[in-house]
Amino acid sequence: MSGAHSAPAYFRKADATLAAARLLLQPHDSDGACNRAYYAMFDAAHAALFALGVEGLDAPIKTHNGLLAKFGQHVVATGRLSAELGGDLNKVQTLRQLADYSGDPVAQDRAAWAVERAAAFVADVREEFGP
Repeated sequence: MSGAHSAPAYFRKADATLAAARLLLQPHDSDGACNRAYYAMFDAAHAALFALGVEGLDAPIKTHNGLLAKFGQHVVATGRLSAELGGDLNKVQTLRQLADYSGDPVAQDRAAWAVERAAAFVADVREEFGP
């Protein structure tokens, strides 16, 4: 398996993306922070699925909805991580969609919440599935 498509590689991406989300909160770029918070969670979810062997080079997950469904099925429904954490992933995805596709910016407090939840998500996924 290529090192670019592995749990450790996706954890590295999640860390870098989470760091970017935190930086974007500082200049009050709430939309950018929401986008990066979601992608930190998205990358951590990929890492979990690679660690479980659900996703791999022979079975890539190609859509956001596909990733969310597989994460729910193999991680949340099996009790590996809490339903609350899975719900946070869905809520932050909704904020990311608002940030990326609507004319109004996401409120700064909601963006700060998204970054906070992304940090918790990445940490919890790493604790369960990480190196």
